Amino acid sequence: MSRWLLALHSSTPVLGVAVLDLDDPQGSRRVLTRPAGRELTNGLPAAVQELLPPDQWSAIVRLAVATGPGGFTGTRLTVVMARTLAQQLDCPLDGISSFALMAPRLARQGALASPHDPFWIVQTLPRRGQVGGAYQVCEGDAVEELQVPHLLAEDEMVQPALTMSEDVEADVSRLLDCCLAAHQRGLPSPWTAVLPIYPTSPVGVV
Repeated sequence: MSRWLLALHSSTPVLGVAVLDLDDPQGSRRVLTRPAGRELTNGLPAAVQELLPPDQWSAIVRLAVATGPGGFTGTRLTVVMARTLAQQLDCPLDGISSFALMAPRLARQGALASPHDPFWIVQTLPRRGQVGGAYQVCEGDAVEELQVPHLLAEDEMVQPALTMSEDVEADVSRLLDCCLAAHQRGLPSPWTAVLPIYPTSPVGVV
């Protein structure tokens, strides 16, 4: 039986799932994206099953999940599923913010003096202000999260700032790449440390 990596991303209204067969010499991967909306409760397990039948879930050796910021219900559901699988399978779980995942492509597209300069990613939330996180993209597209996404104070000025931009297919593929890199390095990553980022909610635990 093949060994698998699994990545889950639902920090936007579009669900992203990606799997990688570690035992395929070609590094075979499959990526699925689809609108999730309010059907995520049923759609998430179905999407995972579409790429990886349940009888192969026991062969998952590492998982990764986008932790937000994003909609509370959507982000929470994938984090809960990822934590549950990691606990049951006794395997590592990598949690990466959705802003950190998009940082390399935004740095390449944005009007920065250098793609390796520190910058902010911001998202305006209707009637709730702005969420922002600070990043630096290093050589090889490695990302350092200088400040975790949080609700910005009204007088908090962040510069240079790039507006968050959704591309779930690209970002869940990057999430899978991060999972693979961590697996190859044998990095420990306990599921207990992975929590959703939801800056406008008082909820801090799964």
